[in-house]
Amino acid sequence: MQANEIKAFVPARDLALSLRFYADLGFHIPWQSDDMAYLHVGNCSFLLQRFYVKEHAENFMMHLLVPDVEAWWQHVVAQDLAARYGVLAEPPEDRPWAIRDFVLGDPTGVLWRIGQNIDGVKAAE
Repeated sequence: MQANEIKAFVPARDLALSLRFYADLGFHIPWQSDDMAYLHVGNCSFLLQRFYVKEHAENFMMHLLVPDVEAWWQHVVAQDLAARYGVLAEPPEDRPWAIRDFVLGDPTGVLWRIGQNIDGVKAAE
């Protein structure tokens, strides 16, 4: 069995607002329609969809593994994403599962954990 890619369909209560948020976070948006958009940074991508069920959105989590979590956090701070979008942003911490990450909410309530491996631990391939 082989596969090339897997993508999550991330909910957006206000698609235009979420698109601005993700562009400010650093994602590129090469394609979008009235109901969906394709977003990526490097080789990581997801589909943002005009869809909102509160219970679903507030229990949806994404994890982005990056080579330099401090650079990503400094970008979040420099863009003032928490204040501009009224979202949760907690600074990086070392986690017991060998990842240093920070927590960032999006305007819909989706929770992101953006982090990097620590102590030479690599993610399973």
